[in-house]
Amino acid sequence: MKSNIHTELTEILTEREAAEYISMSRSFLAKDRMNGYRYGHKQGPEFVKLGCRAIRYRRDDLDAWIIKNRVVRCLP
Repeated sequence: MKSNIHTELTEILTEREAAEYISMSRSFLAKDRMNGYRYGHKQGPEFVKLGCRAIRYRRDDLDAWIIKNRVVRCLP
């Protein structure tokens, strides 16, 4: 069971690491968290809030967000 916990912990990224991973700015992630769920607003990746200030992102959530926002265009 310890190895499972260790694997889960290695998938948690800081805001800076998450921004780099998805090739977006840290301010994009911060603005998305502040905007919350607004009509017509495209949602950013899910995040984890630890304590009062610490924000972390799970790599699986970032991957899911990238796949969800993928646009596939078909040729006519």
